[in-house]
Amino acid sequence: MAGVVARWARERPDGVAVAHGGGDLTWADYLSVSGSLAAQLAERFDPGDRVATWLPDGAEPHVAWGATERAGLTAVGIGWRAGAREVEHLLSRSGAKAVIVPPGTDVPPQVTAIELSLDGLADRAAPDVSLALGPEDTFILNSTSGTTGLPKLVVHTQRRWFYFHELAVAAGGLTGEDVFCSALPAPYGFGLWTQHFSPAILGSPVHVRSRFRAADLLGAIEESRVTVLAAVTTQLILMLDEPSFAGRDLSSLRVVFTGGEAVPYAKAAEFEDRTGARVLQFYGSNETGAASVTTVDDDRPHRLGTAGRIIPGMQVRLFDPADRTPLAVPGRGQPGCKGPATCEGYWDDPQASASLYTDDGWVLMGDLVEIDADGYLTVVGRTSDIVIRGGKNISAPAVEAEVMTHPSVSVAAVVAVPDAVFGERVGVFVELKPGAPEVTLEEITAHLASRQVTREWFPEHLLGVGPLPRSSGGKVAKGELRARAVALRNE
Repeated sequence: MAGVVARWARERPDGVAVAHGGGDLTWADYLSVSGSLAAQLAERFDPGDRVATWLPDGAEPHVAWGATERAGLTAVGIGWRAGAREVEHLLSRSGAKAVIVPPGTDVPPQVTAIELSLDGLADRAAPDVSLALGPEDTFILNSTSGTTGLPKLVVHTQRRWFYFHELAVAAGGLTGEDVFCSALPAPYGFGLWTQHFSPAILGSPVHVRSRFRAADLLGAIEESRVTVLAAVTTQLILMLDEPSFAGRDLSSLRVVFTGGEAVPYAKAAEFEDRTGARVLQFYGSNETGAASVTTVDDDRPHRLGTAGRIIPGMQVRLFDPADRTPLAVPGRGQPGCKGPATCEGYWDDPQASASLYTDDGWVLMGDLVEIDADGYLTVVGRTSDIVIRGGKNISAPAVEAEVMTHPSVSVAAVVAVPDAVFGERVGVFVELKPGAPEVTLEEITAHLASRQVTREWFPEHLLGVGPLPRSSGGKVAKGELRARAVALRNE
């Protein structure tokens, strides 16, 4: 990436690289300040050392990663919203020698704090280019989003992300004329390719914000004529529910990349109808990269009703989740991948890495999927995200999508509630739309009945109405909600 930034700094020095609300970072500034920070890092650390970044979204994370790359160091990406326990765990697990933070940030005592202020970086000569990381070197230790406990560190190279960029260009018809806006936290996979890699490789500006606010993001899209938006499903729903949505001119939007959780068909279709954009998604994981993708050439039923067609350059197999034996395709099972988008395993965690791979090297995902005869993949649910009621497997994401069609409900999270008779019953937490009236369990089930949803899917417990907890990666924190469900049942 250092070479990419250097190219645009030569060819369009005053062009905007990162627009972050408080100002713009030009390509010339990007090269200069990342080089100055790289010089400081190279003086203090040896090539191959780990240096963490714990920074709010904006231009700073990209400058920091440009600097670690140029100094031959491995970055450790920590989400800005990570709690102290998570930060300490990631620093300890990675063996980071230092952590780059905003001025005045309290950091654990075992590491050195390097305070980053773009205005305060002195103009210093960048280190010798021979120090810079190569495409196969470990570029970043990318933490999982932590929805099920303390995160693991996934080993990423730049090669992996350049390959992912090629897939995105093909899926969305991306060009250097596009204007990006990414609402994702930058240290995570979805945020990395939509902020740090694809816009820079294309020479396009990317608009980012330190905090997601639906109204603010809609304003940025309208004012800057954004053509490519990246947001997790929850953020798309919150944008749809924002009262100012109807008055915005969002006609510039051409492509919306979403994902990170199940994409409700009705919500995605509404977003397409109200903006004219096409909603696309990659299916994969932090560990596998991408297994399938929807494209602008897919029809709506395939684009919004599936996770797309298997990517030709990636090998995808199905496995029995109970014993990891291979299953036939077409069919249903737990997917595993091999190919250029996969990670290099978990950092310093042989036990977790062993659980990630099959004996013959396939990287497993924690989902159950169906692959049809045409190669389209549909997510049935996570292996840990299924309610088993009386021996019947019920997909939590499928029930969530139905509950979210209720006019009062913005976001729904379905979890299993322990039951002495059926083993588990379906419980649901809901977050309401702004100004929407309260909703009862009876109203939810009546709504599902009107939609002719199978009764086995009906929630039997309304466990909470109010804001849902989010992980540091922006997803609904299902692990916390499962624990709440068990506690409520035991009261």
